[in-house]
Amino acid sequence: MANRSIHQVIPARLYNMGDLKVRQPLPSAELDYFDPFVLLHHAHTFFDENIPLHQTGVGPHPHRGFAPVTFVFKGGSHHRDSRGNDEKVSEGGTQWMHAGMGIVHSERPLAYEMEIIQMWINSPAKNKKDQPFYYPLKKEDTPVYTNEDNTVPVNIISGNLHDIKGPIPTLSPINSFTIFGKQNGKITIPLASAHNVFLYLLDGVVKINEREITGKNFIQFKTDGEAISIEFTEDTRCLLMSGEPIGEKIIAQGPFVMNSETEILEAYRDYQIGKMGVLIE
Repeated sequence: MANRSIHQVIPARLYNMGDLKVRQPLPSAELDYFDPFVLLHHAHTFFDENIPLHQTGVGPHPHRGFAPVTFVFKGGSHHRDSRGNDEKVSEGGTQWMHAGMGIVHSERPLAYEMEIIQMWINSPAKNKKDQPFYYPLKKEDTPVYTNEDNTVPVNIISGNLHDIKGPIPTLSPINSFTIFGKQNGKITIPLASAHNVFLYLLDGVVKINEREITGKNFIQFKTDGEAISIEFTEDTRCLLMSGEPIGEKIIAQGPFVMNSETEILEAYRDYQIGKMGVLIE
């Protein structure tokens, strides 16, 4: 298997999102959209201990047309939505929601320290008006693959790795792996040649194709190989995702990802008149 080349390394710059600070390499000046990946937010937040947890985090808000996905690295997240789902996912777990035709949800922390990555993954046009569904995946229910010397465990959330299948169903082919590499560990991960692939480093240092890259960077790969090989110079946490491009024009505006301006306007109208449901906490 030929290893993929690095196309570019994008720094995860810090932005203020209301009361929260997030690192956002996608979208950015360097990369507007990486089909089917719309957005990546990395947030490591220390909430005010004088405020009850249920009053912090992100309150009720709508989505339509894509999958908002939360990977929990520290603390936990309490999800509620207008479809009646009420679930708590702690460190090592994942919340995967297909927003479909529209849903209102909230995400509140379970502890005063929380570290997450939130991804927005585009849905094919044919699925944007599907019924929404929510899939909570706990750490203990997440399959794990390890390299030969057990220095690089890989949590398989969706897709598959060496015939181990991730439990979360996706609307288009998506591999989602959280990787916890120990210093001096090495791993080669095969990936479909047609997929768009990125690796996001939460911290640590890795070496890829003899290039050393530090944490809080987004590595975009070229489509010129069937695998990536990673050497871990330090203990490192990272998120590796690959996806088959959908190949459709998108309009991402506010909390909606659709295929036209008209559909965006329809989404705002439908939310305002209650078609996406109501969430009262």
